Amino acid sequence: MNDTLRIDRAAGALARADGRVYDTRAREWVARPRSATVPAVGPAAAEPVSAVVALRWLAREARVPMRVPVGVIGPREATPDQLAAAEAVGAGLADLGLPVICGGRGGVMQAVCEGVQRAGGLSIGLLPEADPELANPHARLVIATGIGEARNALIARAALCLVAIGDSFGTLSEVALGRQFGKHVIGLAGAARVDGVAHVGSVEAALDEVARVALGLGSD
Repeated sequence: MNDTLRIDRAAGALARADGRVYDTRAREWVARPRSATVPAVGPAAAEPVSAVVALRWLAREARVPMRVPVGVIGPREATPDQLAAAEAVGAGLADLGLPVICGGRGGVMQAVCEGVQRAGGLSIGLLPEADPELANPHARLVIATGIGEARNALIARAALCLVAIGDSFGTLSEVALGRQFGKHVIGLAGAARVDGVAHVGSVEAALDEVARVALGLGSD
């Protein structure tokens, strides 16, 4: 499939090279605009863009913006490289205009919340405990579930897709739950080498993969 994308910012429309237009309400590509809520793209005004730029437009400027959070998962005991990757992923997702959901504690979870905070975004921390004071100081919205590790299922279910950074038994359970729920899982910086995880070599590649999933373009 040729998924070269074009944005007509004046019309508020996103199109593929095959002429399909993105319906921001239904979250799907349609052969032709069905209503005034799915405007056509004017060829003269259309701007060729990458998937990442298209997602930024969808999350920040579209009439019906993308609001589903991306899940970032990883261990509390993380390496410096994993922490740096998590912070960069958080900042990148926030720059795109996407909320981030995570486990709300330390390690990779704290680092991703730091990145989100630095970029002015929204991070949601779902704690296994019932005490919100146990959250890391950078989580913007804290939900103290009190349901223990069952909160992993909530993260996996609520997320648009999952970015796994590093590995641990808890992280592996979230990967497995995500795959069970049909969620795309992106692996970075030592994530588990298991079936169904799409491994990438950089933060930029992870963000591109998120964009492709969000736009229904499949993955490379």
